Amino acid sequence: MSKKKNNSGGIVYSTDPNFTPSNNDDQEEINTLPPAQQQLRVKLDTKQRAGKVVTLVDGFVGKEEDLEKLGKDLKTKCGTGGSAKDGQILIQGDYREKVIKWLQDWGYKAK
Repeated sequence: MSKKKNNSGGIVYSTDPNFTPSNNDDQEEINTLPPAQQQLRVKLDTKQRAGKVVTLVDGFVGKEEDLEKLGKDLKTKCGTGGSAKDGQILIQGDYREKVIKWLQDWGYKAK
C-alpha cells in the first residue's frame, strides 16, 4: 500500500472557491549559530522513560544536520546511545559533567 504525503496542512476539503493551500515548505532555513552564541542547557530527565535516566541537552539553535552531528559527537564521546531531534539531544545515562565539559571545550556556553 502506498502512502501519499498530504501537503494541504491537514485541510481535506474547503467550500471557499478562492482557497489555495499554503505550502509550509517555503519557510526560511534557520542558520546555525556559532558555538559561542549557543545557550545550551544540560539536565537529567526521567519523564516517560520507565525510570531510565537520560542526559538532555536543550536549546540548540540551527540546522537539523548540525544538531545531529553534535549529537553524534557527544554519543561517541560518552560511548552510549541516544538521539537528536527537535532542538534536543538525548544521551542515555547520566553524563552531565562530561557533556558540559566537552561542550565548553568545543566553545559552547553550557550550564
